[in-house]
Amino acid sequence: MSVIGTLALGLGAAAAMFTVIDHVILRPLPYENPNQIVSINETGRRGIRDGSPFLDLQEWQERNHSLSDLAFYSPNNHVSFLEGNTGAMQVLAPSVSANLFALLGEHPAIGRTFEGDPGDRAIRGEDAKTLILSDTVWRTAYGSDPNILGKAVRVNGESYIVIGVMPRAFTFPFGGANPVVWAPIVLGDADAVRAKHQSPNYAVIARLKQGATVQSAEAELRLIQADVSKAYTDPYDREEVASVQVQRYGDSLVDTDLRKALLALSGAAVLLWLIACVNATSLLLARATARQREVAVHAAMGASRGQITLRFLIEGLFLSGIASLVGLGLSALTLRLFEQALKAQFNVHTKLTTNLSVVLVLLGLTLASALLASILPALSATGVSVDHALRQGSVQSGTGRKQHRARSLLVIAEIAMSLTLLVGCGLLLRTIYVLRHVPLGFRTDHVIVANMTIPAYRFTGRDIRTQLYQPLLERVQHLPGVQSASLMTEVPLGKTFQMAFTLRAEGNSATDVRARNLSAQFRAVGPEMQRVFRFRMSAGRFFNEQDTAVSPPVVVVNRAFVKAYLGNDHDLRKILGETLISYGENRRATVIGVLDDERQVSIAEESEPEIEVCIPQITPNSGFYHFAEGLAMDLAVRTEQSPSSFIPELRQIVRDASPELATANFTTMQQVVEDSYGSQQLAARILEIFGGCALLLCIAGVYGLLAYLVTQRTRELGVRIALGAQRYQIIRLVLRQAAWMLVLGSGVGLIGAYFGANLLRTLLYQVKVYDPWTMVLVTLSLIGSGLTAACIPARRAAGIDPMQALRTE
Repeated sequence: MSVIGTLALGLGAAAAMFTVIDHVILRPLPYENPNQIVSINETGRRGIRDGSPFLDLQEWQERNHSLSDLAFYSPNNHVSFLEGNTGAMQVLAPSVSANLFALLGEHPAIGRTFEGDPGDRAIRGEDAKTLILSDTVWRTAYGSDPNILGKAVRVNGESYIVIGVMPRAFTFPFGGANPVVWAPIVLGDADAVRAKHQSPNYAVIARLKQGATVQSAEAELRLIQADVSKAYTDPYDREEVASVQVQRYGDSLVDTDLRKALLALSGAAVLLWLIACVNATSLLLARATARQREVAVHAAMGASRGQITLRFLIEGLFLSGIASLVGLGLSALTLRLFEQALKAQFNVHTKLTTNLSVVLVLLGLTLASALLASILPALSATGVSVDHALRQGSVQSGTGRKQHRARSLLVIAEIAMSLTLLVGCGLLLRTIYVLRHVPLGFRTDHVIVANMTIPAYRFTGRDIRTQLYQPLLERVQHLPGVQSASLMTEVPLGKTFQMAFTLRAEGNSATDVRARNLSAQFRAVGPEMQRVFRFRMSAGRFFNEQDTAVSPPVVVVNRAFVKAYLGNDHDLRKILGETLISYGENRRATVIGVLDDERQVSIAEESEPEIEVCIPQITPNSGFYHFAEGLAMDLAVRTEQSPSSFIPELRQIVRDASPELATANFTTMQQVVEDSYGSQQLAARILEIFGGCALLLCIAGVYGLLAYLVTQRTRELGVRIALGAQRYQIIRLVLRQAAWMLVLGSGVGLIGAYFGANLLRTLLYQVKVYDPWTMVLVTLSLIGSGLTAACIPARRAAGIDPMQALRTE
């Protein structure tokens, strides 16, 4: 049972992590020859550009020799509303070029795809207002209606004609959590210019020709892009599109840091599996020693060495097979415990279940476990001469000492690998500790947040602020126990809706260059926000009730914005009165205050430049009205009531404001902060489990070896006691045996930790990869735990009765 339990821990951890890898990195894309599909992005002085104008990608298509086809799409990451038979349904509605489905090698299950001009992929004529449904939308919103083709449906209030339904397994962009419908891209006059703030930008995918590689395609497109960039009349824009990046579409779906984090966790799982195999080998080696007489009898009766070895291997395979079944259950339990965190961090929106790939890997690990755990015991048992093994007392022979040394080396290896794993766990726990003590710049206690996707189409021609937001806010503010409430496009550290703001400064002065390089977080907030989050002002004032639609427009920035805009933040008041943005109709907004810096995107990231506008001042004729008020909005409420009693009442008020808001997500601000720890916290929790298992196996290994040693040396210890050895001397003798293994194993483990910690570099925050305090504390803890485990067999050795020990011999 010990062997089965030990191997089950290792196999379960490995199976769980490979399941995640299979769903995140190795997941096959549901397209024809997916390895030939690449994504193409323009790059320049500010890194990868978010999309490319049509004229650029048109030149790529016409001049390249590496791509068989090129398609583009406008990924609509904002939720839209489709009015189906069962009411409004939240969907993603990306617009795509006419040839996108053909490029992917996919065809509708029923109906057809868009028809466009083969030269420029533009949608013409009647296809301009058509729609293709995903299988999920067809089944959920329309009950699998076989007559759906040709019917008119409405998305965000606009009418479309359904021309097709895609197969059940199809999705694009890949990995989305929401149902999808696809509309056609209709090229307009804006697509005929190259200007950063005027022409639409499209995401681009392409299919490589047979024989072409990612590297050759990128080299060719970079040469083409050198000419394309010269067509930009603005020198600043030209520097932003100086080059091109090409990568496999599947690789673009996983962030590099998350990929590294996942591989680091997978390495930890493999290490735990090796520890389990070493521990199982040690246990089976002890069992083989006890079976030497049995093996000798079989050999004396004619069994060959190969037959005896095969028998050991079959027994190991049997034990490993049972362990793999138990490990499969442990894997499912682990994935269930971490399912939500794994899905959030790795963008996995399918159930993490065992598939054929995982079963095959588990089968391979089972065979490897059986081989690793059985081969040494088999060689040990068959390496003793038959005559020697049949003698009484042969357990005291030189062969026994060789087996003892082999088990000692196994335990040392186990200690070394355990220490490597525990150091990684310690580094991540220190990171979490540091993150929890980072000043956020705002209060999180007693704040409840509702994330709302706004059905702006219902308020076309009306002011959504006066028709929806103001009545909703007033009802919430009058609820019992509400201290304050505010609306904002996104709460700090939120992940639902982020907007970026860039200045359009002219000229080449130092101030103009800084302004053009400045990219800031953009938030529309209510004047009550300060009372909800209790943040501080560094200069000036925050919005108040006097800031209305008819008053002069004003904005608030943070210290990071001042530093980026002015080049320093020594005198924050210098920015007060500056005009930064336009509300339209010659209404220029002036800066009235500077916020103290706060964490907006991640606790591990320094405060970014931020600019805030006041929601009551945004009117339908404001240039950013649609983005600031018509896509998403968070409602933050400060209340002394418990979330469990307050959220149901708040949910009902939100639902009454508009039926589409019934799907709003409700959480607490403290949970938002917890979620922002992201991959660090997930990795720390997983390594806590792995490290705990490794420590238990390590302690069990030390204890098992010393218990075996005491049993083997019973006569020797009895003689020592009979000759006058004190009991403390016997205890010291056993503990010394444990100490040298622990010290030697820890030394080797520190070397492994020194190199292994590099894999965790991207997960650490303000903690050195080779943090000496972590390594010292972990080493001392491991040695202390090992010596504590050794005390039990040491006390047993000291309690040996000399007469009884001598009689047993």
